[in-house]
Amino acid sequence: METERSSLVVIFAGYPDRMETFFSANPGLSSRVAHHIEFPDYTREELLAIAEVMVAQQNFQFGDAAADAFDEYLAARMARPRFANARSVRNAVDRCRLRQANRLVQEHRPLGKTDLMTLTTEDIYGSSVFGEVVRAAEEAPACPTE
Repeated sequence: METERSSLVVIFAGYPDRMETFFSANPGLSSRVAHHIEFPDYTREELLAIAEVMVAQQNFQFGDAAADAFDEYLAARMARPRFANARSVRNAVDRCRLRQANRLVQEHRPLGKTDLMTLTTEDIYGSSVFGEVVRAAEEAPACPTE
């Protein structure tokens, strides 16, 4: 890196805590990398917009209140470990589509184009993220009554 400094670009990418570990493993490396840029995480609003674009690009749509449900999903998921910004959104949209497909198969009725293209609140609330929230609430000690 040092001898080819004028004609070489090296990019190290990763989460800040892991990059810190990476650079501290070799103290000389950090001094050779002149520029460190940390990009902020997307906001929840930006992630919802990303989800809406992903859904539309796959010729799907959020049904009534489904975008609000996905926003609730984001709030719960962002609070958990290993949230990966837009990658987590892409994975969540994919899982919503799988839950939608399973739901439609179980309905045993003729399906129209709108049925096939629409993600519902049921498809979103089926996430294990919501299951854990419900279980935590059920396991919480009861409030004493007066």
